[in-house]
Amino acid sequence: MRSIVSILRVLALFAFATGFAASVSAQTAPLVMKIGTATINDSQHQWMKIYAAQVEKGSNGRIKVELYPASQLGAIPRMIEGTQFGSIQAFVGPPEFLSGVDSRFEVLSAPGLFKDFPHANRTLQDPEFNSAFLALGANKGLKGIGLFLSGPASINTRTPVHKLSELEGKKIRVLASALQMDQMRKLKATPVPMSLGEVVPAMQQGALDGSMGSTPVFTALRFYDAAKYILETNHAIVSVLTVISKSWYDKLPADLQKVVSDAGQKASTEVYQWSFDFVEFQRQAWIKAGGELIQQTPAEHAQLMKLMLPIGAEVTSKKPEEKALYELLQKAAKRTE
Repeated sequence: MRSIVSILRVLALFAFATGFAASVSAQTAPLVMKIGTATINDSQHQWMKIYAAQVEKGSNGRIKVELYPASQLGAIPRMIEGTQFGSIQAFVGPPEFLSGVDSRFEVLSAPGLFKDFPHANRTLQDPEFNSAFLALGANKGLKGIGLFLSGPASINTRTPVHKLSELEGKKIRVLASALQMDQMRKLKATPVPMSLGEVVPAMQQGALDGSMGSTPVFTALRFYDAAKYILETNHAIVSVLTVISKSWYDKLPADLQKVVSDAGQKASTEVYQWSFDFVEFQRQAWIKAGGELIQQTPAEHAQLMKLMLPIGAEVTSKKPEEKALYELLQKAAKRTE
């Protein structure tokens, strides 16, 4: 009888020890933060790498960041929805993709606001504008934590374009925002909103004549296989926003919330020089791959800017909240000249 009691005691102690160990293991297991983006080997991907290092260091390993470039977590709309509902923790991409969530996300597509790449960066990091822009989407399950640059806007085409008149009638892929679509309409081209993964096949098949975006992205995704010409218009900038799941963020302890937010701002500052250098690196890579870069004449560029400059005010005037944010952006651009 005593031996049976002893055995039961040993079993009870073992069960307790096993349960306690499992409990401790569960408590110490790091939180997983999945971050998705549509591109790879560009400024979006680089920002993710910098951010992951910052978070894992700042959290002392309590958060494990997993990076999923090249749409591994699905197409852009699915990643945005996943972030809203908390199935993934963050999405990195041009804010215009979020214009369906809140139309104000499109304001950074407004052309003609920036003198050059450094001026655009100073404007994006202007505390007043940056804070207001990152706050968009809070009522739709999203929290902005980072805003940075991809590169100057350009137009990639299947056939060479030297004059604006040569864009007339062409089908050009744009992001799904009124500000980008109106830019093509002003040039008498047809704007075609389309997900990034569909663009190269569409150009190869002749369903598209070109795409508006930035050279670093065009090169990283080998657009030269379908369309080897880039008209360097430099009429606007392509920016990138990182949003995280607000429901996930709200459940974090206060110290980890600070780590997650602060790392977003630090990564956005740190990635700037890398992005700046990467633009020229990718320009040269485009040429080495057999692509061609076309610069506008001063007269052509002046004509382009004359057409583009009114678009921001025209589009945003239709919605008071969007108009207010656009005006805030204009003031920030003026302050940071």
